[in-house]
Amino acid sequence: MALSYKRILITGANGLLGQKLTAYFAQDSNYDLLTSSRQDYSKCKSYSFGYIKLDITDTKSVKELIWNFEPDVIINAGAYTNVDGCEREKELSWKINVSGVENLVNASRLVGSRIVHISTDYIFDGKHGPYDERATPNPLSYYGRGKLASENVVRSSSNDWAIVRTMVVYGVGYDLNKNFATWLVGELSQGNPVTIVDDQIGNSTLVDDLANGIYLLVKKNKKGIYNIAGSEIISRYDFAVALAKTFDYDPSLIKPIKTRDLNQLAPRPLNSGLITLKAESELGYRFLSLKESLRMFKSQYLQQTMH
Repeated sequence: MALSYKRILITGANGLLGQKLTAYFAQDSNYDLLTSSRQDYSKCKSYSFGYIKLDITDTKSVKELIWNFEPDVIINAGAYTNVDGCEREKELSWKINVSGVENLVNASRLVGSRIVHISTDYIFDGKHGPYDERATPNPLSYYGRGKLASENVVRSSSNDWAIVRTMVVYGVGYDLNKNFATWLVGELSQGNPVTIVDDQIGNSTLVDDLANGIYLLVKKNKKGIYNIAGSEIISRYDFAVALAKTFDYDPSLIKPIKTRDLNQLAPRPLNSGLITLKAESELGYRFLSLKESLRMFKSQYLQQTMH
């Protein structure tokens, strides 16, 4: 018996995660895919699917789109993720990270869509990591408070929902701002010395790993909270050194520094990290090792820079 089409709406589809999610779902003929972002055009050119410009903070547009498309699943990959920017622009960050999610949840009730929402380890204070799905949140920053509020919006919605928590997502995509790994490659390739914090501990997550996990979660119709992140919990400094070695750059260019010496606007959770056992056992998925992730990242990065 043929599977009936499942309609998927991806918001924030032009971002790093949104582009990878689009690639995963566009390749599966069981899904009827519509992607959306604030830009006039889609940054994913190589697949056939619908694209529509959408600002999730515009209540009327969100309601119209969801009413007309009637998605079975809405994957919200749209967010304001600049942590220091959220401290500076509190109103804007709340509008995108909380009010935008309220718009999606309220509209989803009209047509019975499931919501899959992406969250972060920044909902924790980083004092008792790594965290499993049952750990008690205690955000330190305005970004963390907004993301926790958006989780609560999703959890209090009457429809089916899943929340995916992740952290330090890196990878390559088209026409994107630099992420930690792409910035680092850029600096090291020029022989520039860099200082990287050695007291922020957590999972660095290749975006392909995250997108694959979310794809499986949707496919298997899972509900509830899932940690989906890289399999190894290490410091940002150790990650940077491993990346340098993978690319054959000089690791001695990387100097450790303490978070407090950076004088960043928003406080960061230090001893963080997400335990991914639940996702591994329930999704039947093995997250990539650091070595595997960096190898895959290197080949994608080199491929993209050659074009």
